[in-house]
Amino acid sequence: MTDEAVVTGIGVVTPAGSTVGEFFDALCSGQSGLTAPAAELAAELGIDVAGFAPHVDPRDVLPPREARNVDRFILLALAAAERALADAGLEVGSDGRLEVGSGADPRRVAVVVSSTGGYATYEEQAHARARRGRLGVSPYMLPGMLPNMAAARIAIRYGARGPSSTISTACAAGAHAVAEAYRLIRDGDADVVICGGADAPLNPTVTAAFGNSRALATGWADPREASRPFDRRRNGFVLSEGAGILVVERAAHADARGAAGYADLIGWGASSDAHHVTSPLHDGDGAADAMRRALSRAGISPGEVGYVNAHGTATKLGDVAECRAIESVFGAHAPAVSSTKGVTGHPLAAAGAVEAAATALALARGMLPPTRNLDDPDPDCPADHVVKEARPARLTAAMSNSFAFGGHNVSLLFGQPSTRAARGAE
Repeated sequence: MTDEAVVTGIGVVTPAGSTVGEFFDALCSGQSGLTAPAAELAAELGIDVAGFAPHVDPRDVLPPREARNVDRFILLALAAAERALADAGLEVGSDGRLEVGSGADPRRVAVVVSSTGGYATYEEQAHARARRGRLGVSPYMLPGMLPNMAAARIAIRYGARGPSSTISTACAAGAHAVAEAYRLIRDGDADVVICGGADAPLNPTVTAAFGNSRALATGWADPREASRPFDRRRNGFVLSEGAGILVVERAAHADARGAAGYADLIGWGASSDAHHVTSPLHDGDGAADAMRRALSRAGISPGEVGYVNAHGTATKLGDVAECRAIESVFGAHAPAVSSTKGVTGHPLAAAGAVEAAATALALARGMLPPTRNLDDPDPDCPADHVVKEARPARLTAAMSNSFAFGGHNVSLLFGQPSTRAARGAE
């Protein structure tokens, strides 16, 4: 029996698509999902560009009596989880719950899904209290907005009775959730882990905070040009929403039920800058530590990594620090580098999971998505950038980076799938 952790299912709900095919095709073609909000919404949010995920009807993912008072991030997570389980071929019973006969023992199915929480729900209830006093606050507020409720709702919906948790590390949280799936598989605590992240931060208070800190891209007539990772003209990130859920499974378990793998999750590394609440170390040393730890845990050399899906948010300091970290770790063995945020924007805690999905797909399909809008690379961001069009590549290993306020750094490493069947181009 093997203990390899293999990705057997992917589910996404993003501005760039809500099926695996739509999503990866958009990344490879550089088809931006970023748009200008309608005038009234733009005035409310105070932004002129954002990444909106498709609508999710609460009644499609929850029983009718529970479909009210649930924050959007939970709905996005549930929709992505449903797609990931279907993609993995894990069938559910007539009651919508996993059964032993489906190929997965519910007691051996874990859930780790991260979020920064229900901003819209909290703000709505705060206004209700201001208008009507204490009695105006819904008793359903907390189960409708707490960050752990995406994981909890997924576990409840599918009857997943293994460990269930949420990791709170801001924009690194989705990647941390995937790393935890690796640990649960390798430590023997689960056979299947439903993992990833979901966030819905397009809220007036959140956009005001980011806008006042001058973190957001501004001044672009065409919203599709606003997110410009590593480009000399970049001036901030584009806030977006979405969810990415992966089914990570013990390879022997996947083989036993005839499931095919996209990629093995072969290692992960985490570190802290211990430097500043918002700014990275200028030399990227903390990020480099996470990458080196991932390589060490996977037992591979830098030269075996052919692609890095960068965190690449299009901030002045962050992009430079990441490129310096990549250069420090890989040196002459420079891998190809791209950031998919030029297409998806930045969905905060969902980003690491969405980009883990993109990395697994790049490895499975032998195609590296380009960085959209990288027209004039910043000389302070030297790398083998994938630009203009997707690049064919036969990969042995690929890395996905995620970093966050507070100095959290996570790197995930993927390799070719160890299952008997593989998920190539479809």
